[in-house]
Amino acid sequence: MSKNHGKQNWFDEGTDAPLINDYASRLTGFMDAMADGKIEAHELKAQEERLVELMRKVEPELSEKLHGDVTRLLCELTAYNIMHTLHEIAAARPKTTFRG
Repeated sequence: MSKNHGKQNWFDEGTDAPLINDYASRLTGFMDAMADGKIEAHELKAQEERLVELMRKVEPELSEKLHGDVTRLLCELTAYNIMHTLHEIAAARPKTTFRG
């Protein structure tokens, strides 16, 4: 996905579920960082640099209203990703408690 500049649907046509996580999981930088199952400080920094580069590219193109909408979208997406990650971690925990 990282090299594709075409318009991609944000929602699954059948379920209306957001597809952004699916697209993110195919990003080359994400795949490389996740390959060993842990995120190193330099990998996080590289992701931040890619994010900042895109934000700087897009921000000047936005009208004042669209800037507000995109800012809210980015904040909601960040909140969703954090909540989704915490939910997945909780779901992966063992359901029983060891009582030795």
